[in-house]
This record gives sequence, structure tokens and C-alpha cells, in this order.
Amino acid sequence: MIRQIIITSLFAALPLAASAQDSANSVEFRFGLGPSLAPGYFGDEDLDPGVSPKFQLEQFRLGGVSFGGGDAQYGLGFDGSFRFIGAREADEFSELEGLDDIDPSLEIGGGLEFTGPNYELFAKLRYGVIGHESFVAEFGSDLYYRPTDQLTFKAGPRVLVGDDDFAQTYFGVSAAESAASSFDAFDAGGGMISAGAKAEATYAINDDWEVIGTLKYEKLQEDAADSPITQSDEQISGSIVLTRRITLGF
Repeated sequence: MIRQIIITSLFAALPLAASAQDSANSVEFRFGLGPSLAPGYFGDEDLDPGVSPKFQLEQFRLGGVSFGGGDAQYGLGFDGSFRFIGAREADEFSELEGLDDIDPSLEIGGGLEFTGPNYELFAKLRYGVIGHESFVAEFGSDLYYRPTDQLTFKAGPRVLVGDDDFAQTYFGVSAAESAASSFDAFDAGGGMISAGAKAEATYAINDDWEVIGTLKYEKLQEDAADSPITQSDEQISGSIVLTRRITLGF
């Protein structure tokens, strides 16, 4: 199922028309790609140009059960959560010479959200089904401002927590890596990884297409900030992504 979603999402990013299929069971999501500026790895002090993906689950229907979609509903609900982390290859960054490469990761999960007229609170748990194979949790909130039917602004704080495996994957230095590099060995423990804020502006071109601009600030915490790999504990990133809404029946 994961492979089907990924492959279909990549095709959805192309400027091709796609029609929804009528089915009692369906999944509706948005996928897009766009230019971005972000640190090349966790703790990098430089910003590198790249391509940023965006995947957002909007509605899932299975028989008589439905999550999301329809008119805005206030109160407690469930929402999916996805994050892609690119590979870290030591030969692309001279300061990381001697460290092991890290494969790209795809985190999938979900959580609870409480929605009001112009705000949202959420807590989400994800697992790296591809790549780091560890757990992360994200907590945050957003305030919404909608000056027009097409334009929406939202912004709010974020906190990211990771387990020991996640922290060691991205911030730890093994004895073998220390011997092959200029870094001291470092055993990174889990806990708070970062705290910061995220701002996003969405312009709805029509019901299917949206342009989403995102600006994010994170300050690394605890072992993530103390890691010898970390060149800067302040991480800033931004992107502009064109997304397409896709509905798949099954």
C-alpha cells in the first residue's frame, strides 16, 4: 500500500489531469514538489537549494467510516502525518568526512488534533518505515487567518521529540566514525530534538491546485544541540510548493 501511494503521488506531481473515481472506499490526498532552501543535514550551518515534497492526507473512506474531508468540523479528530528526510552523504559535505552515510527516511503516522474556528492543537506520532526505523513525536498549534476564500495564513510553535535510535542516527558519532573522522565519539540520547515555529501561506488556485509557501525555524535542543556534528543549533528552512489533490478509489 505504501509503495502504491508513493508511486501514484509522483505521477500526481506532473501537470496531468486526474479524475476522481467513484467508490465507497477511497483515499484523498495532496502531493506536490517545489524549490526549497534548507540545511543540508541536521545541524548544518549553511542553506542548500533543493526540491521539497509535500504530502497531506485529506480524507480516508473505508465502508461507512470516514476521516477528514467535507465541511470544516470543530472538535477532536484524527489526522495522518508524513515526513520525508533526505539522505546525508559524507562526500557532499567536507566537514562530515569519515562519518557513515545515512539513507533517506520516510516517516508515517498520525495523531490527534483539536480544531476551533481559527486555531488548531495537535499531537502526532510517526515511525520511520523507510530509513531510520525509529519513533518521533511532534506537538504544536496553529492560529489561522483567512483574509479571502482563496488565501489562508497559519503559524504556531512546534516541538519535536525523538527516541534514542533517532537521536543516535542523526547526531551520534560511533567509535569507528570517530577514528575515521575529526569528531569525538558521542552517544546521543533521545528526548527533545528541537523547538521552534512554523508559518505557512496557502493560495487555492481552484479546488484541485494550491500553492503553499512555508517558513520554518527550529532550535536544536539537548543532545541534538550538544552533538559534535552540529555546526549550528539554529535551523531555518523555506519552500514554495505546487500541490495537486488526488482521489483514489479502491
